[in-house]
Amino acid sequence: MDKGGMSHGEENMAAWLLGVDNLQILPFKLPALGPHDVRVRMKAVGICGSDVHYLKTMRCADFIVKEPMVIGHECAGIIEEVGKEVKSLIPGDRVALEPGISCWRCNLCKDGRYNLCPDVKFFATPPVHGSLANQVVHPANLCFKLPDNVSLEEGAMCEPLSVGVHACRRANIGPETNVLIMGAGPIGLVTLLAARAFGAPKIVIVDVDDHRLSVAKKLGADDIVKVSTNIQHVDDEVVQIQKTMGAGVDVTFDCAGFEKTVRTALNATQPGGKVCLVGMGHNEMTVPLTPAAAREVDVVGIFRYKNTWPLCLEFIQSGKIDVKPLITHRFGFTQEEVVEAFETSARGSTAIKVMFNL
Repeated sequence: MDKGGMSHGEENMAAWLLGVDNLQILPFKLPALGPHDVRVRMKAVGICGSDVHYLKTMRCADFIVKEPMVIGHECAGIIEEVGKEVKSLIPGDRVALEPGISCWRCNLCKDGRYNLCPDVKFFATPPVHGSLANQVVHPANLCFKLPDNVSLEEGAMCEPLSVGVHACRRANIGPETNVLIMGAGPIGLVTLLAARAFGAPKIVIVDVDDHRLSVAKKLGADDIVKVSTNIQHVDDEVVQIQKTMGAGVDVTFDCAGFEKTVRTALNATQPGGKVCLVGMGHNEMTVPLTPAAAREVDVVGIFRYKNTWPLCLEFIQSGKIDVKPLITHRFGFTQEEVVEAFETSARGSTAIKVMFNL
């Protein structure tokens, strides 16, 4: 399956990233439908922080946009056509799409850790086109049928929720795990929802922003702690966090990825506990690893997710997780609305998840 390209005279339109702060809705020629592929009409697409990074800087971490690229990867839609070998889906099925296509040949894929595949083709990660389009072509085995009581918007939310679910699996969250979350942005909030669904008895969430903390409280955080951006305040804030928890911090999720938050996470976690690095704010930082090692605090990382869509859909279908409150803004798919939607997401403020309804 090739990645398609810009075309003219086609009815399929997509949001193309052409340069810094330059998004244009232009024709998008779909690749040929392979025997194991499906063609999906997009109905709900969310904006991720990585999409905003690409728009503002033409890069995210080590991924650099070097040519025009269709943006977007949090998505759900309706099957319009299936390849001749597809037996699991039919036209009319509503599906959520897992955005990464792994090679399934490398040792990591064969070992089940396909999220670490070096040759993965991931929606809207250069040079692969994304899914903010009228239609996309995608492998059928990466399209998950939505239960009748799960909306297309909720289906699109499976992508960010998958990050929280994968983090909870990596950290072995359960009914005896007290959880601290650094950062109440979208990923911190889905990690909160996932940790609760995995049975965490107490969850405390930390942020610098009052509004985000209030949202976290409404979503079910047992307690909240407001902190500063000043790294000199770490020791005092660790004392405050531990007092608020009222018990040992078994697992801390750092969902920000800054030196101060990682330092706080390492210091606040009790001996024998675990710190899970979820956020990717800074590539390099100076943190107190030796004292953490002396307390046998394990440090684990996560990258995206693997095999999470069925569990996400089960959590949503059963009511264990409600992602609807995270969707704060909705836009249609016009040139003006696409620009406004990304500006809204970039500003942050009261925006958590900005969603397109196509």
